[in-house]
Amino acid sequence: MKMQPKFFRKPSRNKYGAKKTVVGDIEFDSKKEAARWMDLQLLERAGEISDLKRQVKVELMGQYRPLYTRTGRKMKLTFDYSYIEDGCVIYEDCKGVWTRDFAVRIAVANAMGLTTRVT
Repeated sequence: MKMQPKFFRKPSRNKYGAKKTVVGDIEFDSKKEAARWMDLQLLERAGEISDLKRQVKVELMGQYRPLYTRTGRKMKLTFDYSYIEDGCVIYEDCKGVWTRDFAVRIAVANAMGLTTRVT
């Protein structure tokens, strides 16, 4: 039996099969996310949307105070994109697989009054 050196490591793969993709200087977590970024850039150039941003963090709030994780940190949701469409701020996330954690967090964000889209 041949021993592998300790520093040899198989390249890690995504749990859900997403492939990292590079567009320009930006690295995306999936091909779907990269394609949506290019679509949104075209919409911004056409003037249909404005103020396009990537990786926007939103702190999740309960009725009277922030929500906390089991470890005591404030609960956050990172949306892939945010932009303004028809005077309304839209938070958008690209998902291939909905996890239970994401479903709960998106429900809290909707209850906070945020306009969300999941593509």
